[in-house]
Amino acid sequence: MSVSKPSNLPPDLDQSLWTRLVQATSEEEFCQTWLRIQSRMIQGVSAGLVALARPGTTTFAPVAVWPRDSSDTAALNEVVERVLQERKGVVTRSDGDGPPEEQRVHLAYPVWVGKDLRGSAALQIAPRPTLELQTAMRQLQWGIAWLQNWFLRGAPTADGQQAQRVSAVMELTALALQEERFLSAATALVTELATRLRCDRVTLGFLEGRHVKIRALSHSAQFGKNMNLIRAISGAMAESIDQEDILIYPEPEQASSRVLHAHELLARGHGDRAICTVPFARPDGRAFGALTLERSAAEFFDQETVDVCDSLAALTGPILDGKRRNDRFLVLKAWDSLKTQVQKLVGPRHAVYKAVALGLVVLAVFFTFATGRYRVTAKTALQGEIQRVIAAPFRGFIAEAGVRSGDIVKKDQPMCSLDDRDLRVERARVASEREEHLLEHRKAMAARDVAAMNVLTKKVQQADAQIELLDEEISRTRIAAPFDGIVVSGDLSQALGAPVDAGQILFQVAPLDSYRVVLKVDESDIRQIAVGQTGELVLTALPHETLPIKVSKVTPVSVSEEGRNYFEVEAQLAQAKSRLRPGMEGFGKIDVDRRRLIWIWTHRLVDWVRLRVWSWIP
Repeated sequence: MSVSKPSNLPPDLDQSLWTRLVQATSEEEFCQTWLRIQSRMIQGVSAGLVALARPGTTTFAPVAVWPRDSSDTAALNEVVERVLQERKGVVTRSDGDGPPEEQRVHLAYPVWVGKDLRGSAALQIAPRPTLELQTAMRQLQWGIAWLQNWFLRGAPTADGQQAQRVSAVMELTALALQEERFLSAATALVTELATRLRCDRVTLGFLEGRHVKIRALSHSAQFGKNMNLIRAISGAMAESIDQEDILIYPEPEQASSRVLHAHELLARGHGDRAICTVPFARPDGRAFGALTLERSAAEFFDQETVDVCDSLAALTGPILDGKRRNDRFLVLKAWDSLKTQVQKLVGPRHAVYKAVALGLVVLAVFFTFATGRYRVTAKTALQGEIQRVIAAPFRGFIAEAGVRSGDIVKKDQPMCSLDDRDLRVERARVASEREEHLLEHRKAMAARDVAAMNVLTKKVQQADAQIELLDEEISRTRIAAPFDGIVVSGDLSQALGAPVDAGQILFQVAPLDSYRVVLKVDESDIRQIAVGQTGELVLTALPHETLPIKVSKVTPVSVSEEGRNYFEVEAQLAQAKSRLRPGMEGFGKIDVDRRRLIWIWTHRLVDWVRLRVWSWIP
C-alpha cells in the first residue's frame, strides 16, 4: 500500500473557504471555491481552470478560472482538451528557452462520475523535482474527489458510497481546522474518527527527534499511565514511518510483504487486535507522524476504510503539524528555526542561501580583524581667536552708522559716530569763560592786584583743562575699527538718533586671519581626546573643502545641549582660508588611533548595554 504524499497545506487555511465549499449552491460557486482551496494546498499554483460538460450536450466549457481576472488560459485549455481526449491524467511542461523561473508545469485530471466523464480540472504550477511533482498530482487527484462528490449528491448510483467517503474526509478535515489549539484539534479528530470507523482506539503521534511521541488518544485526555501500551503504539507508528507506507495487521494476502513486528507485538500484547497505521508525509516524501487505528480482530480493516484513513492523513497531517508547531514555547520555536537554518547550510541544495551565509561570514571575519582609523566626530563652530568689543565711550545719541554685522572693516575705519553738538556747545561756553578770565587777569595785572591775579590764573587753567577734556570726548564721538576684521555683531543703521549709555556694546569685531575651532565632543568620547591630536574639519558652507586642525585645549567643563552633555574642545586651523567667517558651523573629526573596524562600529552599543546592565544590577 503506497503512502499518498500530500502537499504542504497551510495551517492557517481560511475556514470560510471550507464553509463556502460545503454550502455552495451552484457549480460555478463550488468550482471557484475548489480552485481557491487547491491553490493554497498545492505550493506554487499560479492559475487554475475547471471545465465541465454542458447539460444535454457532449461539449465542455470552462465554469471556473483562478484567479478570476486571469485572461491567459490558452495553455490550460490545451491540457484540458488533451485530458478529455485521452481520458486520463496529463502532466505537461511549457515550451520555451526562457529562464527556469519563467517556465511552468501543467497538471490536469479528468472528473469521472461513475462511467461518465463530466469534465476536467487543470492547474499551472512552478517547475519542481519529480517526487514533488508526483505529490502535487496526487493532491489534485484527491481534490477531484470533491468535485465527484458534488455531482454524486443525491444520485442513486453505486458511487454513492464513494461520495460519502469523500464527504466524511471533508467533515473531519473541517473539524481539525475549527479548533484553534493543537491538542483540542487532535483529540477531537481521533475521537470522531474512532466513532465513525467503529474503532476501539485511535492514536495520533508525531516524530520528535528519533522517537515517536504520542500526542492524542481517542476518548481520553490523559494517557500517560499505561506506559507499556504507549510504547507499543509508538513502536508501531515508528515501524510505519520508517517504511513510509500504510501498514495493516493482519496483513492482507494480496499485499506486498512488509515488516510488521511492532504491530504484532501490539496486537498480541494488548488484546487480539486488528491494526492499521497510516503515516503523515511531507511533500518531499519524508514521514513525520502517523495515525494508528485499532479494532477487534474479527473486524479487519477493508480497503474502503484504509482509503478513508489515507485521504484523511493526506489532508489533516500538515494541518495538525502546523498547529502543533504553533503551540510550542517561543524558545522551542526559535531552536527549531535555528536547526532549520543550519540544515540549509550543511545540507544539500539552497546554493544561494549558502553563498549569502558564506559572504556574511567572510565579511564578519574581515571586519573583526581588519583595522581602520578611529576618529571622534563632533559638531564644530568657527570662532575668531580674539573678539574685540566696541562700546559707547559715554552717554549720547547715535549720529551715523557706517557698518553693520557681516561687514569687513580696515584698521581705523570709521564704524559709527555719536552726536557731538552738545559737547561743542559746552566747549564754546568754557572757551568764552576762559577769555573773560584772561581779560580780568590783565586788569588785575594793571592794578597790581596779586591776589586777584592768582585766582584768575587758576580759573584760566581750570578752563583749559575742561576744554582739553571736551576735545577728547569730541574726538571719541567717531568710533573706528581697532584692526582689520569682520563685524561679528552690531547693527545701528536702524537706530539713528537713539540714546546709548556709557559702556553699552555697539559692535563686536573679530580678525579674518586668526581663528579657533570649537568642537562639542560627547561625554562618552571625551576620554579619547588629548592635546596635540590632529583631525579634519568640513564646514557646511564649504562642504567640498577639508581643513586640517590640531587640538590645542580640552576644557574640563561640560555643557548641556539637546538633552546630552558635551565638552568643548578647542583646536587651531593649520591654515586660514580667505572665505572663512566666524560663526560658520560644520563637523570635525579628530584622529585617535587605528583600531579594529568591528570595535569602531559597535563600541557605542556595547558601552550603552554595559551601562544599562550595571544600572540594573542591585
